Amino acid sequence: MKPLFILILVLALLEPAKAHAECAPSACVDVFTDNNQIIITAKKGNGGAVVKKRTIVTPTPKPTLWFPPKPKAVAGVKRSYKPRVRVKKAVTTSVNLSDRLIKMVPTATIAYQPEFEPLVHVPVIFWCDLPTLFQSRVDIIGEVIDVALRPGFAWQWGDGEIFQTTQPGAPYPHQIITHTYKRPGTYYVTLVATWNGTFKHNGATRAITGTIKIPSFAVITVVSANSTFTK
Repeated sequence: MKPLFILILVLALLEPAKAHAECAPSACVDVFTDNNQIIITAKKGNGGAVVKKRTIVTPTPKPTLWFPPKPKAVAGVKRSYKPRVRVKKAVTTSVNLSDRLIKMVPTATIAYQPEFEPLVHVPVIFWCDLPTLFQSRVDIIGEVIDVALRPGFAWQWGDGEIFQTTQPGAPYPHQIITHTYKRPGTYYVTLVATWNGTFKHNGATRAITGTIKIPSFAVITVVSANSTFTK
């Protein structure tokens, strides 16, 4: 029982650091989805602004041939001539260090075999051209963020049946996604690719909030096989 308690305590101490890894002292970053787009935000320091100081020096006038008259000597009083000193002014400016980027994921194109008039009761091979992993590295206000997304696929064949998989499929002879139509007709095939994943910043990996769902469509015409009479 004691080793189990120690393990739970260690995990409890490690979890908060992972949960708040996106907000480090140097920057706060976040990756989420909105309107089927990947939104990446980053902000430096407090309030997204950093204060910088720059010094403005008043230029010294160029020398001319004119010289000021010497001060008149007064009995009992000593006078000395002191050149004018130019004052340096320190100016404080606020520079915005926050940014927002939008990334798009690829869209799918549906393909099938045979391409011309598939037959009823004969398996039709389907696939799409999406990768199984989408990766993108973003450099935003000096912060490097790695985004990794994986898709899931939901096929709707147009005849009421649905098939879900994590594979995009492949053409013959490596087919893994097939569907057999029982009746001739025109069918509207829908493929919904659902993307979700993680992002990595400063060595910490976190889940991206939300998912991205992008549908693709295709029309397939299935025909009856010609009858052949034999004696």
